[in-house]
Amino acid sequence: MLCLQLAVYWACAQPAYRNVQIDAQDPLSFYPPCEPSITISQKNQAIMVAGTVLDNVYLSVDSGVTWSEDRLVSRYGVYGDPVIVNDPKKGTFFYLHLSNPAGKAWSDPSFLDRIVLQSSKDGVKWSKGTGIGHSPATDQDKHWAAHNGKRMVCTWTRFDKYGSKETGDSTNIMFSAARGRGKKWSPAVRINQVAGNCLDDDGTVEGAVPCFGPNGEIYVAWAVDEKIYFDVSKDGGKTWLDKDIVASSMPGGWEMEIPGIMRCNGMPVTACDVSGGPHRGRVYICWADQRYGKDNPEVWVISSDDHGQTWTKPYAIPGDGMESDGTLKEVVQFFPWMTLDPVTGYLHVVYYDRGRSGGLLTDVVWAHSTDGGRSWAKQVISESPFAPDASVFFGDYNNISAVNNIIRPIWTRCEGGKLSVWTALINLSGAPAKP
Repeated sequence: MLCLQLAVYWACAQPAYRNVQIDAQDPLSFYPPCEPSITISQKNQAIMVAGTVLDNVYLSVDSGVTWSEDRLVSRYGVYGDPVIVNDPKKGTFFYLHLSNPAGKAWSDPSFLDRIVLQSSKDGVKWSKGTGIGHSPATDQDKHWAAHNGKRMVCTWTRFDKYGSKETGDSTNIMFSAARGRGKKWSPAVRINQVAGNCLDDDGTVEGAVPCFGPNGEIYVAWAVDEKIYFDVSKDGGKTWLDKDIVASSMPGGWEMEIPGIMRCNGMPVTACDVSGGPHRGRVYICWADQRYGKDNPEVWVISSDDHGQTWTKPYAIPGDGMESDGTLKEVVQFFPWMTLDPVTGYLHVVYYDRGRSGGLLTDVVWAHSTDGGRSWAKQVISESPFAPDASVFFGDYNNISAVNNIIRPIWTRCEGGKLSVWTALINLSGAPAKP
């Protein structure tokens, strides 16, 4: 048994995939690259687009081996929180971000007054931008989007007034939808029953990541007050559940304190199997929490086979939080992101881990499941660990994309107080990325 445990540990500890640096911090830039998002074209897996704070956009046409860089410009301004998605049928790329017209100050009513979507057929030339959920009296934040080839949906958190301590001010999860090209969006509607505060902490409703089911169902989960709530629409977003489902507890809430990280969260990510595989239609939620204590944050996954009405017990990646003798594992896992390969149905999760290197030294781990989340294989994919600096804003998320066994995680690295953004060339199909 000991030999087996050591073998598993050794397999996890040895980076086996080439790391590629996508961007490095410009000494003259006020905003270092972070909060990376990436998507692989489902029409041509050699083409990939990524984005980082504040307005960076990157393009690779050789499966992520080399990247070109550009800056995004919009008539509504570009103010970070990059989200990159792809139309699986037409191959169009969409870049969603926050608004800041003409560099307004925080006190200006047009600051964060909408979510902005820009589209590109080739990842080079981008549209001027379309507004989503325009509401000048409120602040729009923490959005995400999904596209199923016919329609596109976006969910986000709306703050009545960001940072307000007034009891009358609240946060809610908003939803809007558009046809395939994303030019005209439906009026934003609130989909949550339990509102949150405006303090951007555990009492704030955040983490809404939508996904489509095989028949056009729309699923989304979010976190507030140490719970993960779940909602579903089966008619394109026209109607939602009368009462949101509590999919899981989230001990400690989504706000996490991680040494060396300015701020950290364990917000949920939702995905659904739309492949032709045996788990087609299964819905998954992945997040991180501190149920075993603040010194032992861990990544969890649950699943549902009945549209979210019932859920499995949380399963930890890559364990159950306890050693065989009943003692706590030395686990420090944070900033997870999950995706589901629409071709194979395989689950893929990327997260930071300190279980191997210890202290502030941080590795990047990729975990994947080929059996619907019942078992997981994990692998350290960063070629060397790094030590982040708590005085440097590290961003609020990483990302991962997978299409037909081509997997591209993307993450932020910090060395000497400087940030850089990386990917790893992972190809389960056995076709290596050409240098």
